[in-house]
Amino acid sequence: MELEDGVVYQDDPGTSAMMSERVSGLAGSIYREFERLISKYDEDVVKELMPLVVAVLENLESVFAENQEHEVELELLKEDNEQLITQYEREKALRKQAEEASAVRMDPY
Repeated sequence: MELEDGVVYQDDPGTSAMMSERVSGLAGSIYREFERLISKYDEDVVKELMPLVVAVLENLESVFAENQEHEVELELLKEDNEQLITQYEREKALRKQAEEASAVRMDPY
């Protein structure tokens, strides 16, 4: 079943996970190539390779998801940093104004 951000696939009965479009596209291409090899030779040709490829695709999907989480976290940290810089600049300007006002009060001439 296709969704906007990816394809749903079944890990275990009763659970579903989201597969990214990138990994889903790769899996589809590999599957078509496996089917071509099976039809040309026999399924024994890919019997041992199939579980390895599935494991690699699952690991790739996991890393892809983790990377997306890190990208979101990075964006949040960038926003926090911008807010802190803005706050720092504002406080720095207020302190400068307060010091200048204090200096004017102390210097009667």
